[in-house]
Amino acid sequence: MEFNIFIVEDDQALFEALQTGLQAWAFRVSKPNNFDEVMRSFLDEQPHLVIMDITLPKFDGFHWCREIRSVSEVPIIFLSSRDHPLDMVMALNMGADDFVQKPFHTNVLYAKVQAILRRTYAYGETQADTLEWNSALIDLKRGVIRKSGEEADLTKNEFFLLLALVKSNNSVISRHDLIRKLWEDEQFVNDNTLTANITRLRQKLEVLGLSDAIVTKKGMGYMAVTL
Repeated sequence: MEFNIFIVEDDQALFEALQTGLQAWAFRVSKPNNFDEVMRSFLDEQPHLVIMDITLPKFDGFHWCREIRSVSEVPIIFLSSRDHPLDMVMALNMGADDFVQKPFHTNVLYAKVQAILRRTYAYGETQADTLEWNSALIDLKRGVIRKSGEEADLTKNEFFLLLALVKSNNSVISRHDLIRKLWEDEQFVNDNTLTANITRLRQKLEVLGLSDAIVTKKGMGYMAVTL
């Protein structure tokens, strides 16, 4: 399978360096036709992963991340020379999968790309299509959970968080371990980011009557329980 990597980067020299490196790893590389029409190019290309600079002409990367997230859960890696922790937290809370600060070693970025692609697209090849939990069905291909005719559509982070907890077999997973499971570089993620994801997951499970199935163990972490 040839993966299409969509790069939104206005530094032409950096774009060309990334393009050369990713193509050497057998990836196809695409980019927006211009920075006013990022979404049009994204929809045309239907990429498997997006690499996005924060500082861009006209609209910044946060704007385009929101636009992409309104229609797609494709993995997004932010690049930025800005080093303010708020930028990192904001990017991850908006649904980005990783945040890479410039300057960076290109081989580290390529390894992150490989890891995220493997994590995102390997499920349909290695596992069953659904997983049963508390009389609900978790659709492993679509990233949704259904029960009694109701369906909750999960973001990618919510989906992996739910899977990690459900597969723990009624065992507690520490906050640190959950952060490491969801984000490749946990140094840019704090407890508030994880708490926000847990809260959103519980809110979506509430419509299925399953919000109480994610239990907080004070001082330990979280666990999924059988109701």
